[in-house]
Amino acid sequence: MFDLKDLYQEVIIDHSKRPRHFGKLAGQNREAEGYNPLCGDRLTVELIVEDGIVKDAAFEGAGCAISTASASLMTDMVRGKTEAEAQALFRQFQSLVTRNDPPTEDELLELEKLAALAGVRAFPSRVKCATLAWHTLSAALDRRNAPVKTE
Repeated sequence: MFDLKDLYQEVIIDHSKRPRHFGKLAGQNREAEGYNPLCGDRLTVELIVEDGIVKDAAFEGAGCAISTASASLMTDMVRGKTEAEAQALFRQFQSLVTRNDPPTEDELLELEKLAALAGVRAFPSRVKCATLAWHTLSAALDRRNAPVKTE
């Protein structure tokens, strides 16, 4: 019998070993740096935002499998979204991994592959790994200059 947890684990492993949109983004016009002092994850998120739309997104840096997979999934999900939609997706993801009650099936479907990271909510120290890229994305969208820290 196929186990949904196996699929989620596959998604995380795939995105951590072969991250999408990894590297410098030519022509970026938004950027932010993030750091998770707890485990040493560091990353930079770069965006091309035109007319309020995230035309492209990339990241670079070094981090654990959860951090890298989350950043990879994030860059896939925000491309083509408005800035407001990208911020809303950040809030949805933050809720998914921090709240006490389990997400509904509809919420998981809406978040698509991001649902693979829902299990980190059971491990508070891993929540910081999963949300680092998202906090950094939010800072880049808001043009905040100070590096983002998860502590």
